[in-house]
Amino acid sequence: MRFYNTLSRTVEPFTPRSNTISLYVCGITPYDTTHLGHAFTYTVNDILVRYLELRGLKVRYVQNVTDIDDDILRKAKQVGSDWITVGNQWTTHFMQDMISLNVRPPDYYPRATDMIPEIVALVQQLVEKGLAYESAGNVYFDVHSWPEFGKLNRLPYGEMLPIANERGNFPNDPKKRDPLDFVLWQAQAAGEPAWDSPWGMGRPGWHIECSAMSTKLVGETIDFHSGGGDLTFPHHECEIAQVEPLTGKKPFVRIWLHVAMVRYQGEKMSKSLGNLIWVQELLKTCSADSVRVYLAGYHYRQAWEYDESKVKEAEALAAQFRECISLSGGSGKPLDAIPAWAAFTRAMNDDLNTPAALSVLSDLAAQIREAAGVKREVRSAQQALRELGSVFGLRFENPQVEQRVIEGWGRHMQRFAG
Repeated sequence: MRFYNTLSRTVEPFTPRSNTISLYVCGITPYDTTHLGHAFTYTVNDILVRYLELRGLKVRYVQNVTDIDDDILRKAKQVGSDWITVGNQWTTHFMQDMISLNVRPPDYYPRATDMIPEIVALVQQLVEKGLAYESAGNVYFDVHSWPEFGKLNRLPYGEMLPIANERGNFPNDPKKRDPLDFVLWQAQAAGEPAWDSPWGMGRPGWHIECSAMSTKLVGETIDFHSGGGDLTFPHHECEIAQVEPLTGKKPFVRIWLHVAMVRYQGEKMSKSLGNLIWVQELLKTCSADSVRVYLAGYHYRQAWEYDESKVKEAEALAAQFRECISLSGGSGKPLDAIPAWAAFTRAMNDDLNTPAALSVLSDLAAQIREAAGVKREVRSAQQALRELGSVFGLRFENPQVEQRVIEGWGRHMQRFAG
């Protein structure tokens, strides 16, 4: 298996360290519903997990919920509710969307606020190492204390700063030593939730949450760390800086797997711009299989624009798959699916080339249709189509979502009820 690593900017061979692969995926900030850009990120990682499992590997999969954040507090104020209720509502909504798309749940689904003690301990270590400093109840990471800061995004300081400013940085904060220093712990503002710490009441910064959750639940080195490409900087850059200086410069992540942005109306699909295609709205007119086929038709590193005509093509292909599964062949020469297995494996081993793998399924479906027409035995080929299609989360003619998907998300959902 070979994957593109954002850190090295190359496609690298991936050799499992053990039979269990670790995966950490940055989850949602729950203040709105699920759009197609979210769906692309989480179905890509679902495909990664399912393919690794097809290869006989186990996956220890962690996805977090950023349940305390400026956006959530702002949303709660807008709707006249409290931050916990808003977070629970939209997290539950997201999980329901994932169930609808037959997305395999993570094994661990922690809230950031589940990890306050771990976050505080991590911040303390950074302060003690001289990598962070306290200022008026806030704690900041000193970017100049870590010479390797910037190795993931490879941008000079002058280019990093404006990007950070667009993504939540406050360069004019008078408590900072440097405009690019980022907050690890922020002092309580009036009316905001807060937790106790050595620096007073406050709440964690965004970046430190993921570093604490990943190291706690996955370990000091993760096999795969994934999320949207817009998280490369500053979020993932900051995660590296918060972990590697404390672990003897062990690699924090073996493969950084970033998913490209989905565009609509000429811009990146995002909540801030409001140019969104909602998953639930799309599922009113399309089957879940067609949405999964549509999303799998784009390579995870390829930015793409929403195209309704391509959705219709995906619906037609999903219908062909369903038809081929239901065909009855005969007792003639069995259709050999081994070449399809080999081609599918080559495609997926090549940096998760889902468009090529999907083409293999399309070819196999055509072969099944042709073979069934001349009364050849096609049951083993149909089983191959089922097994390979399951990597994309396809259900074919089965109206039911996989039981493990329902039960897994259901267990997580119980924690966000009410």
